[in-house]
Parts: sequence; structure tokens; C-alpha cells
Amino acid sequence: MNIFFLVFIGLGIILCLLRMIKGPTTPDRAVAVDTISTITTALLVFLGFIFKRYIYLDVSLVYAVLTFIGVIAIARYLEKGI
Repeated sequence: MNIFFLVFIGLGIILCLLRMIKGPTTPDRAVAVDTISTITTALLVFLGFIFKRYIYLDVSLVYAVLTFIGVIAIARYLEKGI
């Protein structure tokens, strides 16, 4: 069952990478990067439960906050130019 979830998460990351590379507009690429970070956060939580190492949960929370700040910065840049 764990392999199914890992394959599903990997497939999601691959699809988002394709959207990030092929995206027709810059906001599409920014959304793809945000989605990749969300999927990576889910992967860290999943790995924390598999290995029973709850430090992964703390790392995933910090990672989620940092990527949220990064996406907000990218969105402001795309909206205003600087």
C-alpha cells in the first residue's frame, strides 16, 4: 500500500514538472512550482509516518511556510513587476 502512495506522489511531481517546463504562461509555471512544493510537503509527512520519525513533520511545516513566503514573493513580482 505504501508503494502505491509513493508512486502516486511521484506521478504528481512528474506531471507538475511537465507543466512547469511546458507552461504557456509564467503564472502557470508559478502555480506548478507551488503545487510541487505542496506535494513535497505531503511526501515529507508520509515519510515521517512510514519511518516513525516525527522530525519529518517539523521539517515539512518549516518547508511549507518557506515555500508559501516564496510563492507570495513570486506572485507580487508577477503582479507588479518589482
